[in-house]
Amino acid sequence: MSWRRPGWAVTVIVLLATSGLGLVAAGLATTPPRPPRPGAAAAPVPTRPALPPLHRAEPVDVRIPAIDVRARIVPVGADADGHLEVPPLDRPTLAGWYRHGASPGETGNAVIVGHVDSAAGPAVFFDLGRLRPGDTVRITRADASVATFAVDGVGSYPKDRFPTDLVYGPSDATGLRLITCGGRFDRDTGNYVDNVVVFATRVP
Repeated sequence: MSWRRPGWAVTVIVLLATSGLGLVAAGLATTPPRPPRPGAAAAPVPTRPALPPLHRAEPVDVRIPAIDVRARIVPVGADADGHLEVPPLDRPTLAGWYRHGASPGETGNAVIVGHVDSAAGPAVFFDLGRLRPGDTVRITRADASVATFAVDGVGSYPKDRFPTDLVYGPSDATGLRLITCGGRFDRDTGNYVDNVVVFATRVP
């Protein structure tokens, strides 16, 4: 099934919004940082010139110097019911690449997800909300090439108003979307109420 099909995107993102990207342990005092909330009507508009796209290659490593992230990336997809897979909660230092979409550097928006926390404490994308425009994200690919992206903006969205088209929709740019949970933790449901999304565009 094509990742560009609207029905597929809607199914995946609804399930992403309710999937386990974060789970606070009892008594965990830290909370993830809150990013500014951009308008949900449009993604930040990159002002940098477009680069020629790279060929498809699986991402294997992500580095985000501004928040001291270096993590291995594993491919994730969706199960038979359409539930988005995420990295195992018992391995909270891993990030997951949505393999039905673009690979980082290809035309389109590559999507990488990661847990915000686990029973052991902060996880790989705990500080995602601290990123600001201009911060860089470096993705090492299986062919040993590195795709570098600059952050265009960061937003926090209620899970029932997730910007599906801006994350999974078709794009002529070589973009990157990083996603985790955030906002208030609802102890009744055991979930965060928001998703944090980083919008980035490939740079030299």
